[in-house]
Amino acid sequence: MSSVYQVNKGVNKPIVFRGLKGDYIWWLGIGLAILLLSFAIMYIIGIPVVACLLIVFGSGGWLFWWVYKMSRVYGEYGLMKKNAERYIPRAIIIKRTLL
Repeated sequence: MSSVYQVNKGVNKPIVFRGLKGDYIWWLGIGLAILLLSFAIMYIIGIPVVACLLIVFGSGGWLFWWVYKMSRVYGEYGLMKKNAERYIPRAIIIKRTLL
């Protein structure tokens, strides 16, 4: 008897969920969790439900638009590269005096 193994053809492919690539899935998930908590807090405080829903749906729409735009513009690793540019020094300064 010989064993039959299936080949995993998804190795080294980015994680994609409905067009979102890589870290943007986490951004969207964290944003939705924050919106859920904000709705609960606004409801407990006593803000009318209609106002809570308008605020949460408006913010949620903006969140989806922003995350999909960032995913489309920067791609899978582009946002990390963009954030890493801030840590590149603009000039090298030597403060040691020469004899």
